[in-house]
Amino acid sequence: MGSEFQYRLAGNRMALAGGIIVILLFVVSLAAPLLAPYDPLAIDLTRILAPPSWQHWCGTDQLGRDVLSRMIWGAGISLKVGFVATGIAVLIGALLGALAGYYGGWWDMVIMRLVDVMLCFPTFFLILAVIAFLEPSIWNIMIIIGATGWMGIARLVRADFMSLKERDFVTAARVLGASDTRIIFRHILPNAMTSILVAATLGVAGAILTESALSFLGIGVQPPTPSWGNILTAGKDNIDIAWWLSLYPGLAILITVLGYNLLGEGIRDALDPRLRGGR
Repeated sequence: MGSEFQYRLAGNRMALAGGIIVILLFVVSLAAPLLAPYDPLAIDLTRILAPPSWQHWCGTDQLGRDVLSRMIWGAGISLKVGFVATGIAVLIGALLGALAGYYGGWWDMVIMRLVDVMLCFPTFFLILAVIAFLEPSIWNIMIIIGATGWMGIARLVRADFMSLKERDFVTAARVLGASDTRIIFRHILPNAMTSILVAATLGVAGAILTESALSFLGIGVQPPTPSWGNILTAGKDNIDIAWWLSLYPGLAILITVLGYNLLGEGIRDALDPRLRGGR
């Protein structure tokens, strides 16, 4: 199973490209102190809005800070937000989806109605409403994105549990006296990890995009902490004279989201049993 999955994933060129992008982002974020040519917080009033040059490959911002250095450090912020927020969403969604799918009845009705209520509100505007009552900080952003992004995972896990709980191995576990907790977490949940893994990979891209949008609006990661979104805010304010402030962070967000989406689609294709016999 493991070797077959690796073979199918390696044979998917789009997934391979997405994996390379994701790995490069990790390397950049971990090696930011070594890769960044300047201090991302260093202000140089003699180089305000300087265009790209050999000294500043991506130009400078409205305070003379090196844009490339801020983008390199901002990669770590984006990845941290993406993974923590997605982890929270997976934890909530998997738990509620497992309870709804395994027990059914009253549990299923209450949890699915909660999902329906949450889906009635546009997620981004719900996040804006919550942030309005909280201090805009990176930890609050991660928690809010995660707490408002679990509904899709809950539906996927519920569907898997409704199917898997009728399998013979679950019946055998019940006959042997296994508790519901053991059956859920030791027998059924590992077999539902395919859907969770794919949803989590795609969820990281969505969380990064949401954080960038919030920072762009000024209610996400707060300056002077570098973030791709707040670099774009400076680009919006100086779009007529400093095109590089919008182009480079915009491309970084595009490539990052594209990489995670390609990787998520590739993992889904490699793990989907319906596709194994067709290729």
